[in-house]
Amino acid sequence: MSRVELASVEYAFGAVRAVDGVDLVVPEGSFTAVLGASGCGKTTLLRLVAGFLWPASGEIRFDDRLVAGQGRFVPPQRRRVGYVPQEGALFPHLSVADNIAFGLARDTDRAARVAELLDLVELPAELAGRAPHELSGGQQQRVALARALAPHPSVVLLDEPFSSLDASLRASTGRAVAHALQATGTTAVMVTHDQDEALSLADQVAVMRHGRVVQTDAPRALYRAPVDPEIGAFVGGATVVEATVTHGMAMLGFASAPLASPAPDGPARVLLRPEQIALDPRAAEAVVEQVHFYGHDAAVRLLLRPDGPALVARVSGLEAPDPGAMVGLSILGPVVAYPADDPIGLR
Repeated sequence: MSRVELASVEYAFGAVRAVDGVDLVVPEGSFTAVLGASGCGKTTLLRLVAGFLWPASGEIRFDDRLVAGQGRFVPPQRRRVGYVPQEGALFPHLSVADNIAFGLARDTDRAARVAELLDLVELPAELAGRAPHELSGGQQQRVALARALAPHPSVVLLDEPFSSLDASLRASTGRAVAHALQATGTTAVMVTHDQDEALSLADQVAVMRHGRVVQTDAPRALYRAPVDPEIGAFVGGATVVEATVTHGMAMLGFASAPLASPAPDGPARVLLRPEQIALDPRAAEAVVEQVHFYGHDAAVRLLLRPDGPALVARVSGLEAPDPGAMVGLSILGPVVAYPADDPIGLR
């Protein structure tokens, strides 16, 4: 398995810089998710690592081996990369077993390797003789991963691998894929626009915005301490509100909260996570504008009176208020503060 390192990598489509000076390290044996909105450059980045595109500048290394940069370019077939596209792209005329064994050397015990990989991706052995169209979408993606893992690649790259699946299949398939990668110690990079997917499956998350990686961190660190308000709003749906910092406390008008890390006294912008906002039906500080009920929980959109900011709270489905109700607010736990003059978050 390989450590992957990108240094100042750039790639453009005409005048559009899809990848703009990216630095990224994927530790050996780790699972990294590249997270970003559509058009941020994450799929282009993955294709650069795979060798499908030649970077305009910068370097890409697998361990100490330079695979792109300084006039050198190693083609995809010589990088030992496994690639799992969005739809799996299984060969429709081949059986599951033949799909998995497609890239294996002739002297390999194919039957044994196929059986091993079916077990690894949590598929029953009796599926080996079926055609791809006889499988569910989740099963097809697991077969695609098994095919990518079959020749013992240095790196596995996954391009939005669960985007076409429904919610329940996405969760179970994601867990199976993460387990298989961990069990084999495979270095993996997945691109996704789904924050829940990135936070729950990966060892580290690299957030891309406008062609750049703006933060790389472990999921908990990224969620708890985003480097700017825009990342906070994107990862976890936080609300950015104006506040005044005084002696380690954020004063928000309707409530106060301690700071998660030191910040200078004065005007600031504070990140409020939905789960940090507690509702009190005995008070009347905000009106419930909308309630999106999901069963286990509910997202409640609140309007503060008069002319205050709109907030979103996440509450238990058993405690969801009705639209139009008046509630009080309090803040649970410390909050992250940013300089008031930081332009990010105002867009």
